[in-house]
Amino acid sequence: MNAQAIHRLPEPGPEERAHSERLAIHLREEIAAHGPMPFSRFMERCLYAPGLGYYSAGMPKFGKAGDFVTAPELGDLFAQCVAVTFSPVIKALGAQADILELGGGSGAFAEAALVALEAAGTPPRRYLILEPSADLRERQGERLRAALPKVLFERVAWLDRPPEAAWRGVLFANEVIDALPATRFTLHQGEVLEEYVVTSDDGRFARTDRPTDTLVSGAVRHLERHLEQPFADGYRSELLPQLPYWMQAVAGSLEAGLMLFIDYGYARHEYYRPGREDGTLRAFYRQRVHADVLRQPGLQDLTASVDFTALAEAGQHAGFDLAAYLPQAQFLMASGLQDAFEHAHASAADEAARYALAQQVKHLTLPGEMGERFQVMLMTRGLDAQVLPQDVLLADRSQRL
Repeated sequence: MNAQAIHRLPEPGPEERAHSERLAIHLREEIAAHGPMPFSRFMERCLYAPGLGYYSAGMPKFGKAGDFVTAPELGDLFAQCVAVTFSPVIKALGAQADILELGGGSGAFAEAALVALEAAGTPPRRYLILEPSADLRERQGERLRAALPKVLFERVAWLDRPPEAAWRGVLFANEVIDALPATRFTLHQGEVLEEYVVTSDDGRFARTDRPTDTLVSGAVRHLERHLEQPFADGYRSELLPQLPYWMQAVAGSLEAGLMLFIDYGYARHEYYRPGREDGTLRAFYRQRVHADVLRQPGLQDLTASVDFTALAEAGQHAGFDLAAYLPQAQFLMASGLQDAFEHAHASAADEAARYALAQQVKHLTLPGEMGERFQVMLMTRGLDAQVLPQDVLLADRSQRL
């Protein structure tokens, strides 16, 4: 991104600047003590440092007042459609079926999904939210307590870590994988190098490349074997070498049920195509996307697109079967979006509400919006995939992986 584009970003206020500088001081101290910092560590600190990271601090993140808008923030249609896929799974698994949402955002998805599942006669035994941010957990609790009937709210519980005991149900993650700390790599004379962060003489953060360890090098060589060609010198991108371990940690105890991931990303051949020579890493700040990921740590969201081939590999390595992979637009249509829209449209209070519903559908389904940029992956274990909506299974495009 050019300097002019960076200049157009809104300027943070004094309190935001002071907050960012507190995190920057910690980062500089760690670099001074331990040397150049792997970018993955820098990203992890910027997002999750207790009390200072983007997701740990108390600033608005979701919706028009925040830095980006997720599908649940647009309205209830998204969650109602996802609930159509959840419902037969809960019915098949019986009274012990739970839902585990990874990262509950504002609580908008949980609210709409629980209402839809209750209306369908398939509420989960418990609705668990794995939320590491104390601030977001408090906001979710306030919202759900105010919005849900008492009988539904009592099913909601928050977790500090994934369940250790075996459980049955649905694991759901919307825009979660893109926020896992990404490792940046490049190639120089055929050698795999890893991107690190250093400080310049004036205290600014800058990038440098250093030899990497066998884990990252092996992960890059795995990509090359799958792509059937080596990366060109100077090609730079990102990957998640920790993804198989993360998958086992969050889903290893799910003995029977469904995992459903929704995120922006690509199949591997598209992700690492030759023309995408600087990867997909980017920052979101006040509804604007830009490339200066080292700018104002703690104030902006850092994110990279998802390699859905890697996600499928991680799930299969953890013992899950791939049930379907398809664009969000096709998934929502196959999960009853038309019926949900028509029902909401018929009961809308006025023309403004009907217009808002139409705009919601456009954002969720148009190719230039979320419809094609976002992908959906469903994986099962101990569950016959045929219980899932048949239209979802028929729209499967997993051959693209």
